[in-house]
Order: sequence, then structure tokens, then C-alpha cells
Amino acid sequence: MNVRMVAMLLFFLGCKATQAQYSFTVDKEIKNTPIKNQQNTGTCWSFATCSYLESELLHQNNLENDLSEMFVVRNIYIDKAKNYVLRQGKANFSQGSLSHDFVRVIGQKGIVPESVYSGKTSGDKVHNHTELVAVLKGMLDAVIKQKRPSDKWEDALESVLDVYLGKVPERFEENGVSYTPMRYAASLGLDPTNYLSITSFTHHPYFEKFILEIPDNYSNQSYYNLPFETLERLVDRSIDLGYSIAWDGDVSEPGFSAEAGIAILPEDPKRKDLFTVIGREMDFSVQKRQQAFENYSTTDDHLMHIVGIAHDQAGNKYYKIKNSWGERGTHRGYLFMSEAYFKMKTISVMLNKKVLPTDIAQRLKL
Repeated sequence: MNVRMVAMLLFFLGCKATQAQYSFTVDKEIKNTPIKNQQNTGTCWSFATCSYLESELLHQNNLENDLSEMFVVRNIYIDKAKNYVLRQGKANFSQGSLSHDFVRVIGQKGIVPESVYSGKTSGDKVHNHTELVAVLKGMLDAVIKQKRPSDKWEDALESVLDVYLGKVPERFEENGVSYTPMRYAASLGLDPTNYLSITSFTHHPYFEKFILEIPDNYSNQSYYNLPFETLERLVDRSIDLGYSIAWDGDVSEPGFSAEAGIAILPEDPKRKDLFTVIGREMDFSVQKRQQAFENYSTTDDHLMHIVGIAHDQAGNKYYKIKNSWGERGTHRGYLFMSEAYFKMKTISVMLNKKVLPTDIAQRLKL
């Protein structure tokens, strides 16, 4: 083989390798606010839902808002503490929660801007709730051991939160207007009743509501149960209509990489070129999806924000996802989730009921 032929062969192989690299084209993207960072906390649920609602406000009035994730987190710690004590410690007390809890807090307690309540006190460079939760749980466990707990522990709880997260002002000013958290929430025009939690599992009837059996659902909220093809159709319709989606699912798979900015479900997860070469992904079935949920292969590890739909150079469908781990990875805080991954690893989604077609709304009695 002469030098020219070798050169041509190398060029051809190089072209093929280049073509195999993941390259994404975004078909539609929903306006969203800048990437944020939950840092050393398990509060992805708050960051994801906050980002989702900020996109809702962009859609609603084209105004960019920076809402406080930690205002909601603080209120959920209080709510979870009361639940934990009333259930005598037979409940989940951790940093985790879910999108419906964020929306519920807005309806009950309001919301404030990030500039008013950051959840960091003097000297804090990053969010870190490890010690905070250890202190809170230790205190609550001690309260539960008392035969007749007093009502003083609730004030003690507030004091601990003040030390670690800072006090929440009863009133604040924004653009020259005086607000309470409830008045500020009302001024934004967010209606908590607009948001639906939707899931898809076969151990409950479709088109009915049930309490989803996952540890972070401490508040025992109900989800609408739909066939997965219907759920996916609603997600696609939502994006098409300009509404983003809050996503809850599993990110423990080998094919999930924040650094590569890719979430795939490869047929061979041991491939060394998972994130550089497009390969076959696992086939989806409702039975496999259900089995993975029941044997804990699929758990609610993480919440993120679906902000668009895309495809790779082979025409495969992906969802563009906004994460809350800072501007890390190839896509600086975003990642592309394959349809196969979405189908198998989605636990639930939250979306605006305005995107429901008439037939689905009627079946859900909405």
C-alpha cells in the first residue's frame, strides 16, 4: 500500500470517527434562567422546581425572576420535622423532597427572591446541609424519646434553622415595593393549582390518582397515573407549546454523565466509548420499566428541568435537561437525555395542566 493510499485510508477513518462523535441539534428550547448550583446539599428537588417555575414566569410574562430555593427548603425542613415527630420517628427525615412540595409551600407560605434569602449565613461560601440535618435529626430523635414532648422543640428548631440558614424577613422591599412572602408570590401570578404530578406504573390503574411509593414523598401526595406513551406525548406536547417540565428520575446508571453532558441507556454499559460513539440502546417495554422500579434498579435519585427537545446526527431523539450542579461538563450544566433513558428511568414529571389536550383532561376529570 503506497503512502497516498495510507493517507486516504487514515483520512477516511478519521472522518468516520468524527461522524461517530455525539453532536446534538436542538429542535426546540424553552426559555430558562441561568444554571445554579445546589452544592453540598440534597436539595435538587428545590433547584429543579425553582428553575421550572422561573421558566413558567418567563413564558407567562417574559420577566426573568431569581427565586429563593432555600426559602422553600427551610419551610420543608419545618414541615418534615413536624411529620417526623407526629409519626414518632417512623418517617423519612432527610434533605430530599419533591416538586409538589415546592409548589405547596408557595401556596401556603409564599416565596421570596434569592436576593432576600440565600440560605447562606456570614462566612458561608457554599450550601452545605450535612451538619444541619444531623443536628436537626438528632434533636428530633431526642424529642421523640420523651414520653410527653413539650411544644418548645418547634421554637428550638426555628432557632437552629436561623443559625444555619439565616432568618427569613417578615417583610422586604423589591423594586421599591414592600412585600410579605405571600404578597410577593401573589404578585408573580403563579397558581399552584396549575401544576400536575404525573407518573406511569402498572401496579395502579391508569387514569387514576395514587400516592407514589417513593421515600421522598413524605407528604403522601398523589400522582396521576398514565400509560407511558401518553406521558411522553404530554411532555413533547408541552415543549411544543412552549412549556418546560420538571423531571424526577434515576441518574445512577453508567450511561449518565454530567461531565459528558449525556444520559444514555446502552445495550452494553461496559463499552469504553459510551460517551464518544453512538451505539445501540436498550429496548423499552412497560414490563421492564415496572420491574426496574420494583427491584430498585430505578429510584428517584435526582430532579432536573427539561427545557427542550433535540436529536443527534443519527436522528435519535433526546431531551435537553438543565441540571443544578453548576456549569460543569461539556454542555456547561446542561445534558442531553436519550429517549431510551427517559422511557426507562423517569419516575415522574410535573407539568402545567394547560398543555393537556381535551380528551386527557376529561379522563382525569380536570
